[in-house]
Amino acid sequence: MSIAELGPYDFLSPPKIVFGWGRRREAGALAATLGRRALLVEGSRTLRQSGAIDEILVSLTSAGIETVAVAAISHEPEVHDIDRTVAAIRELRTGRRSSALLDEPTGDTNGDDFVLAVGGGSAIDLAKAAAALVTQNENASVGDYLEGVGRGLQITQPPLPVMAMPTTGGTGTEATKNAVISSYHPPFKKSLRSERMLPRIVLVDPELSVSVPPAITAWTGMDAITQCIESYISRRAKPVAQALAAEGLRRAVGALVEAVRDGRSRTAREAMSHAALLSGMALANSGLGMAHGVAAALGVHARVPHGLACAVMLPAALATNRAVCELLLARLARCVWDEFWPSDAAAAAAMIERIDELCQAVGVPRQLRELGVRREQLPKIARDSRGNSMDGNPRTLTDDELLRLLEDLW
Repeated sequence: MSIAELGPYDFLSPPKIVFGWGRRREAGALAATLGRRALLVEGSRTLRQSGAIDEILVSLTSAGIETVAVAAISHEPEVHDIDRTVAAIRELRTGRRSSALLDEPTGDTNGDDFVLAVGGGSAIDLAKAAAALVTQNENASVGDYLEGVGRGLQITQPPLPVMAMPTTGGTGTEATKNAVISSYHPPFKKSLRSERMLPRIVLVDPELSVSVPPAITAWTGMDAITQCIESYISRRAKPVAQALAAEGLRRAVGALVEAVRDGRSRTAREAMSHAALLSGMALANSGLGMAHGVAAALGVHARVPHGLACAVMLPAALATNRAVCELLLARLARCVWDEFWPSDAAAAAAMIERIDELCQAVGVPRQLRELGVRREQLPKIARDSRGNSMDGNPRTLTDDELLRLLEDLW
């Protein structure tokens, strides 16, 4: 077997990752390495009701950390959510002791505050964006920093440190350098992006995901699967990221149905949380593709939840890209299922077929109309699918080609 030539590459990841069932009990000790006051951003109310948040707060208090709740969110973050949270944090930080700056050995001038995100991708994206913007010299809306729509402002100052505790086993945003922000007037979904935005500590406790309902488990799980596949075949794919993506996909395809069927399955929840983490590391280094590009437009024009949109688009994206990345799909299929196929064409076909079967098994609709998408919305969805994700797609698609594809899916 010949060895493919390797070109130069960079690889980014959070500096510390802690993974394991029940390890939320270590939150206080870990957080104490970041600061002395946690600015808490929460996700689902279910976490409060289950007692998980209180348990984490007890751990923080035991470590001598003061906790102040600054935001709670149960929807994909919008521009006003970020701006409101930034304003709340700035108000809290007014008058914080400047003497803390003298004790910083790393040169970080943010004092003793850090942001703690406990929740799904929405909470973590909100936390990362707010932590980044609150320290910038410009007193501007997050919209002015977003790719393609703002004034082109950049993250130039170190953000507040972020500790991320994901609870859904899906988005992988705990390991990425961006936060996805939406607007509906005007409609867009864009990223705030900077290498400085990587969380300092990622604490993944799969037990926190047992209360996630079956439908959300399916959608977020398919988001992780889509991220693994798209980052593997992306035109910007990196070798370390591809290795992580293949491992994440292998875990996820063997566990998602069980996680949806039995949310308390420790084996399934661990596999999905691990897959989500790896998918985030993969996409942060390799980018994504068409499914995510269209999913963003489906979100802002038809309010389709992100994971569900990715799941509906994934089989079509694989079929569309097959002609230009059949070898990569074949390699990925062999990594995931460890089976023999007589040709790359057969392996790639099996890959697409099995992903389609998995979508059906967890209840993913086949047609866009089933998501509430109206046919007259398709031209705008095609137009607004352009962006960073689509730029990584293996096959270049014209607007007309993309519109025809969406019409076929409708």
